[in-house]
Amino acid sequence: MPGSPYTDLDRPPLSAARLARALTAPHGPWRQLDLRAETGSTNADAVAAARAGEPEGLVVVAERQTAGRGRRGRIWQSPARAGIATSVLLRPGEAVADRGWPPAPATGYGWLPLLAGVALVEAVARLAELEARLKWPNDLLVDDAKCAGILAEAVPGASPAQPPAIVLGIGLNVTLRADELPENLTGLPATSLQLAGATATDRDPLLRALLRSLADWYDRWRTAGGDAVASGLREAYVASCATVGRRVRVLLPDGAELTGLATGVDADGQLLVDTGAGERRLAAGDVLHLR
Repeated sequence: MPGSPYTDLDRPPLSAARLARALTAPHGPWRQLDLRAETGSTNADAVAAARAGEPEGLVVVAERQTAGRGRRGRIWQSPARAGIATSVLLRPGEAVADRGWPPAPATGYGWLPLLAGVALVEAVARLAELEARLKWPNDLLVDDAKCAGILAEAVPGASPAQPPAIVLGIGLNVTLRADELPENLTGLPATSLQLAGATATDRDPLLRALLRSLADWYDRWRTAGGDAVASGLREAYVASCATVGRRVRVLLPDGAELTGLATGVDADGQLLVDTGAGERRLAAGDVLHLR
């Protein structure tokens, strides 16, 4: 049938009902899951929901994005049902008494995209049985090729007293073929789980594993008051980070460059770089490009 989502048997559609039963309350960790056949950007949809006052725990999933975005406005697109495009709405600055979560300080919000990276590595390792690594701060690498990206956006509260919401977006290439891979303007080649030899490319269990791991790490981080060290998040991130231990070249927004050895990630999620003339601490927002 022309236009049917079942015409490509390698790319079956997701089931909103099955995903909601598995991932939303009372049986799952999320509050609401919205599955859309097509949208411009799941992040833009979740940002709009946050501005409208939507509570924490919304998950937006799209079978196809027409205007997906990465860091600094880079485009992230793929054919319909060839990948995972999802965004979650979090409100880390609000206490949740029945979960034992105190408000997380805004200074710790920079850890949230790194937290999503750790969850993504876990899901890919568990389901696809691939060794995935993280390029600081937000790229998932398989065999040194980019397989996924993460975008975090802050949404200001309705009043100065209300803490911002955070929208975390994740785009994962699952069954893209070589001729469908996006051009990566950052210089890294692109790949997909299928091209990398994944043992499983069924998006349903991949998405479930990703969202459960994300919820688990978010719970640990919130329970620890937004402390990446006490929650074990920093240790898990560094263990998965391919950038640490490598020489890097960093392009800064003003056009300047610095080079050195990436020696670690500090308690605030900043990359530590030994330039030979001293240590530099780099936040994700301070970096235009890192190689």
